[in-house]
Amino acid sequence: MIKGILVINNHGKPRLTKFYEHLPVERQQQMIRECFTLISKRSDRVCNFLEDVGAWSKDTKLVYRVYATLYFIFVVDGSESELGILDLIHVFVESLDHVFENVCELDLIFHTDKVHHILDEIVMGGMVLETNLQEILTAVGGVDHVSKGMSDEQVKEQEELETKGSKVASAKLKLKNQLR
Repeated sequence: MIKGILVINNHGKPRLTKFYEHLPVERQQQMIRECFTLISKRSDRVCNFLEDVGAWSKDTKLVYRVYATLYFIFVVDGSESELGILDLIHVFVESLDHVFENVCELDLIFHTDKVHHILDEIVMGGMVLETNLQEILTAVGGVDHVSKGMSDEQVKEQEELETKGSKVASAKLKLKNQLR
């Protein structure tokens, strides 16, 4: 089971925290600091997981990957596969990259609701729900269109516009929206 998910920048500032166990805020902050301290001083040449981390319980592992200036850390119990979690981290980062088109730290700061929605499509209550990138993007994209109040016809037109990239189609869509 996944106990927590942390995304921390290389200065130790948490950009995303999600705990699947109830913990007091002070304890969460202590765990975040300890995770960053342990991981940030590790060499790039060592493996991407740590076992029996002090602040967590005995049967806990930290599985992490570093992308640019961000540490993506999953705190898991002993029953989880380290390689499976590394793959899950990669799927999460790929999902963010597709949604935000070259995701960066600022996307995590200014679009926290969308980041949490993507994460909730992948992990819920500490259990992995989905690992298929296309399914995740479809779910996130479908909700995106609903939240914008677009009809099915408008969604199809928008998708056509995005795939073709045509200026004529863009002008046509703008004109249609103005007439409505």
